[in-house]
Amino acid sequence: MGAVSVETILIFVLAAVAVVVLVRWVAEHTGLPAAALLPLIGIAYAVLPGPNLDLDPEIILTFVIPPLLYGAALDSSLMAIRRNLRIVVSLSVLLVLATALVIGVGFHWFVAGATLAAGIAVGAAIAPPDPVAALGVGRKVGLPPRMLTIIQGEGLLNDATALTILSVAVAAAVGDGFSWGAAVGQFAMAAAGGVLVGVAVAYLVRFLRKLRDDPLSANAISLATPFGAYLLAEEIHVSGVLAVVVAGLIIGHYAPRGSGASRLQTTAVWRLVEFLLEGFVFLLIGQQLPRVVSGLQQYAVSTIVIAVGISVGVVLLLRPLWLLLTQSLPRSLHTRLIQDDNGGTEREPTRGLAGREVVALSWAGTRGVISLAAIFALPLTTDSGAPFPDRDLLLFCTFVVVLVTLVGQGLTFAPLVRMLGLRANVSDQARLRNEARAASVVAALERLDELAEGGDEDELRAIEATRTQLRARQARYQGRIDLLRDADSAELPVSERYEAALRVRRAAIDAQREEVLRWRDAGQLPDEGLRVLQRELDHEEGLLPTR
Repeated sequence: MGAVSVETILIFVLAAVAVVVLVRWVAEHTGLPAAALLPLIGIAYAVLPGPNLDLDPEIILTFVIPPLLYGAALDSSLMAIRRNLRIVVSLSVLLVLATALVIGVGFHWFVAGATLAAGIAVGAAIAPPDPVAALGVGRKVGLPPRMLTIIQGEGLLNDATALTILSVAVAAAVGDGFSWGAAVGQFAMAAAGGVLVGVAVAYLVRFLRKLRDDPLSANAISLATPFGAYLLAEEIHVSGVLAVVVAGLIIGHYAPRGSGASRLQTTAVWRLVEFLLEGFVFLLIGQQLPRVVSGLQQYAVSTIVIAVGISVGVVLLLRPLWLLLTQSLPRSLHTRLIQDDNGGTEREPTRGLAGREVVALSWAGTRGVISLAAIFALPLTTDSGAPFPDRDLLLFCTFVVVLVTLVGQGLTFAPLVRMLGLRANVSDQARLRNEARAASVVAALERLDELAEGGDEDELRAIEATRTQLRARQARYQGRIDLLRDADSAELPVSERYEAALRVRRAAIDAQREEVLRWRDAGQLPDEGLRVLQRELDHEEGLLPTR
């Protein structure tokens, strides 16, 4: 798309928002993943006459990927990833490396005129799965938390691995050739540097948040963090993607210790950012079809078929093979280091993946926008001025892999998970949450007892009123715990008394909303006062479980 007016860009943005919102509604009512539907709509638009938006890799890698990865990292569990670190590293580092190398060798051996470096470049681009589609489906069908952690952890770390491998391969393709020693050294330096930058940025942000932890300042700092981490890392030539992920994991781990108001607002802001950016990039994937296809005239059909076959075949087959091989390793290797009671470390066995889990993870390898952004970032020429080897063919192979996995695996992942019967034990999860709630109430009652020892008359009255409220809450939690413990099924049990209490509390909140709104409409309450009271009622309603 050539130079366009500001009005045209605004129309594109508004149309994209409308499509994203509509597709989300369709996805909610049909169970189909929005991440698979949006590229199809993008393709349908791309084949119609009219202007298209071209994917600018620099914009995607600088302005889109960092906030998406950072938002996902904030929502991840650092402790859960550490518990499953062996398999996360296996998928996000070793499998990505193996995929890039196997595709590179396949291109070098079987695709006419292809170089090893060019093959590894396309292999690195299509190696990292984008977990958005798989996570969206997995959460909806109730995948166990461990499975979601593995998919999410893999998606956070594999982009850094792939982009580092890609930069090494591109340097070899445009220069004097591929050097294994230089490649390993560059990879290790980029990864270690990215981790260090991420840690430094995380602790700098934590320091700034202590100085200014009001909601607006916290949001401003949070929105700037991924871009700051990425630019700082790229400026010193280390992995910007890994820096963003590490910073997000550390900041997200310590976020519960911050201000509640800031945390609520920051969570809402990042949910909106992720929703819009993810929708936009999936639409953008489909719109690249004309640009990708336009450069294929110079290749024989047999060359295209072989290249696409290698790319899609390795992506679809190597992942389940890798999972099967790693799970068949000796049990002594399935351990992790933990701290013992004396401050030392010892090895603790970790549970391997069951057969059903291997099948589900094998089909959770959907590729996404980072693959296209990476391959579009390939230079047009080498250092000698010659065209970059097979650039158009590499673009097409990447586009096909993204489309096959995103649409094919994205649309079939939910039926596969249901067929496998992989579901989280919702009853156990709810029981654990209620036990934690009950424990927090006990801690609050103990704190009130401490305050009562030296309190005056007014404080004692306030303490007794608060104690009465907490004991009522404790009784409610204990009743829910007893019901969940007696449940025979993994599904959430239904208590008529509990559901009736929820209906009554919602009805009371609705009545309060209607009354304060009537006061505003009658001129008795200014809008500023209405918003304060509505915010109080909204927070009260937010404490109620969704049904």
